[in-house]
Amino acid sequence: MTSLKTDLTSKADLQEHGSGTGSTRGKRPVYIDFFPPCNNACPAGEDIQGWLALAQAGHYFDAWKKLTEDNPMAAIHGRVCYHPCESSCNRGFVDSPVSIHAVERFLGDMAIAEGWKFPENEAKSGKRVLIIGAGPSGLSGAYHLARLGHEVNIFEAGPIAGGMMNFGIPAYRLPRNVIRAEIKRIEDMGVEIKLDHKVTDVMAEKNEGGFDAVFIAIGAHIGKKTDIPARDASKILDAVTFLKDVELGLKPQIGRRVAIYGGGNTAMDAARTAKRLGAEEALIIYRRDREHMPAHDFEADEALSEGIKIHWLRTIKNLDSTSLTVERMEIEDGKPVPTGEFETLEADSVILALGQATETEFLSGIEGIEFTDDGTVVVDKQMMTGHPGIFAGGDMVPSERTVTIATGHGKKAARNIDAWLGQNIYEKVPNNPLVAVEQLHVWYRTNADARQQAHVEPDVAVIGFNEIVAGLSEAEARYEIQRCYSCGNCFECDGCFGACPENAVIKLGTGKRYEFDYKLCTGCAVCYEQCPCHAIDMIAEP
Repeated sequence: MTSLKTDLTSKADLQEHGSGTGSTRGKRPVYIDFFPPCNNACPAGEDIQGWLALAQAGHYFDAWKKLTEDNPMAAIHGRVCYHPCESSCNRGFVDSPVSIHAVERFLGDMAIAEGWKFPENEAKSGKRVLIIGAGPSGLSGAYHLARLGHEVNIFEAGPIAGGMMNFGIPAYRLPRNVIRAEIKRIEDMGVEIKLDHKVTDVMAEKNEGGFDAVFIAIGAHIGKKTDIPARDASKILDAVTFLKDVELGLKPQIGRRVAIYGGGNTAMDAARTAKRLGAEEALIIYRRDREHMPAHDFEADEALSEGIKIHWLRTIKNLDSTSLTVERMEIEDGKPVPTGEFETLEADSVILALGQATETEFLSGIEGIEFTDDGTVVVDKQMMTGHPGIFAGGDMVPSERTVTIATGHGKKAARNIDAWLGQNIYEKVPNNPLVAVEQLHVWYRTNADARQQAHVEPDVAVIGFNEIVAGLSEAEARYEIQRCYSCGNCFECDGCFGACPENAVIKLGTGKRYEFDYKLCTGCAVCYEQCPCHAIDMIAEP
């Protein structure tokens, strides 16, 4: 009873002395926008939480516009991005991550179906930029430069735009009409793409075309080789050429049994493509175990489901007319070492999927440009090479090689090119502090697993190159969008407003959030403790 009386007395004292202001309140609540982990993990720099919030309200066009401020190819990335945003999603610690890539595809497909366009910037800068390569990095760079008012021309050595999105990703994962639609939208902004135009002299092209800057994004189109003793060299193909030939309508001679040497995503694609071309057996040979496999788990799972065989801990020693000899390996200290044990496997041909290299020799004569040991081009933090005004990105610079990283490089290069053309240096605004799952107060926690996109049955999938994954319906997409926790950012749930015992939280209207009346606030922290997304923090009194 004494304790209760003391508490009541303290309450009365607080009211008498200005509702807890001054020395009676050690900390005060403040609304703070934190940085969500999904945004932090996105290689393209998308404001994922921002466009999810708009989509959650049913504003699909606005959500697509917000998404494409950073990434112009939503329908493509919704299919082929390996979605590191989902691996970082705080919801994954509760049940399963928000299926962000599926929602991105939903918005991208809607944009194509509805014919949504990018606005053309009427304020022209008078500057001209040459982009070499019409892959994801070059297309992204062109889009962002066009938005900034610059005239952009892309020179592409191949017969179609899209780069490795056409020649490295099979159509069953990325339908070609989707690529064409996304590229057409960029062209409609005024970007000119010149096909079948291989650049061999960058400086000559720059000077003759009157270009003020150059962005080189030629990708990695050369398959790496290894020496395998073989009686018939024609039995050995490289995966990049194999996939490109298939895309161009050619029929590589692979026989009934095909071995694919490598353990990355390209190896999985080559094996699955061989199966679709009629190979009775496609087996992957990889010198390490699955734990150390560079391919993503879901890629390997899909390959296995389609009847692809994977021989782990094997390395090819030689190839005969209808068979190959492999040596068993074992892992010691994380590295594969030979055992001296051999076995024979039946195979009519071998497809090498050992990685790709970039053809950068044509840049060697340009003053200031330097290369790493593997032939990639050295760039500074502004994406510029050692030669002023020549920038590079995508697979040809040191980094991971994915469509999304290349797209992010295009955006980063465009911003830096724009600054350089204006004789400035682009400085990225620092991100707000990252919000971790431990900071959330998910008091309404319930299990609601992600909606899965439907897959074509494996025995049907291997018949041809039709797309094997279906998108979400609108109802499924809305469900998935609503699973977002809005980590670190207020979504106006009214929790703080309803919980405050002093009526110190003031509603400012829809979309305007709230503010605190510190004359009434006692610093009790009830608002902070119940805020599910950690949009409120407690800070020491000034």
